[in-house]
Amino acid sequence: MTQLLSKSASTQALNKLDMPSRPRRLRRSDAIRGLVQETRLHPRDLIVPLFIAPGDRRTDEITSMPGIFRLSLDHTLREIEALCTLGIRAVDLFAYVAQEMKDSRGSEALRPDNLLAESIRTIKKEFPEILVMADIALDPYTDHGHDGIVNASGDIVNDETVEVLSEMSLLAARAGVDVVAPSDMMDGRVASIRSALDQEGFEQVSILSYTAKYASSFYGPFRDALDSKPRFGNKKTYQMNPANVREALREAELDEAEGADMLLVKPALPYLDVIAKIKERTHLPVGAYHVSGEYAMVIAGERAGWIKGDDVFLESLTSIKRAGADFILTYAAKRVLPLIQ
Repeated sequence: MTQLLSKSASTQALNKLDMPSRPRRLRRSDAIRGLVQETRLHPRDLIVPLFIAPGDRRTDEITSMPGIFRLSLDHTLREIEALCTLGIRAVDLFAYVAQEMKDSRGSEALRPDNLLAESIRTIKKEFPEILVMADIALDPYTDHGHDGIVNASGDIVNDETVEVLSEMSLLAARAGVDVVAPSDMMDGRVASIRSALDQEGFEQVSILSYTAKYASSFYGPFRDALDSKPRFGNKKTYQMNPANVREALREAELDEAEGADMLLVKPALPYLDVIAKIKERTHLPVGAYHVSGEYAMVIAGERAGWIKGDDVFLESLTSIKRAGADFILTYAAKRVLPLIQ
């Protein structure tokens, strides 16, 4: 027995590695892991997208986005109050437009008292401290579901669309918006919007440009939320090819030169490399949109019992920030806030 013990001790001695550097020393406990953590999420890193529906006392759950609702303005105000309590300080507004109010040119987008303008005015009155962003795009308003004006040949025309986007931005600015967020990917729209805002005295209204919005397969649930699925063709003539990254860098340079205040990459997780590369090239804040499809897949996996939703959301958002995002639009904000407080 003594011989066996001696042999075991000798084997252990032989197997002991001579390593002055042992990275695992900094993973020994929760306390030390927290001490050396490189990337941290904070409630103020998160922007909550809100879908606003017409009418009162409406809470319509979006079937493909369980836990996310189209809310009438009265319920939207309650939701914002709850978000403020949790430490959220920014929301992005998307208006749901009934089918009978849509037409080929998205005329409802320019009606001064439309739902988006009314919502901005009311929210800023009730919560002046909240940062209110407004989506600037035509697809929720057009009966064909595209982000621009369509000509007789079925092409989405650029310059005429940009004129409408500039008017939409002015409408939001007059209602009191803090940030306009053009999500259309039309050429030159940042310069046109900046000029229109400045000429009317809205120099303090910021532009968050969707600088790299890809023609992604991850948008399906969002289009359910706004009933904005394209009725013909696809959006590949204006949204970006998922295979390209140099094109995203070019778009970022153009948007910065045209007067954008912040840049956005959408979607987030499949494009972490794009976030990182843009962040290396610009001094502007860079954000990412953790989109509806990314959210819905986690919920589906959670409901099937395959993953823990809260853990996956936290890991996902942390990776987006680690890639270089200064802020993140996400439907999972309320899920992760208890984990990062």
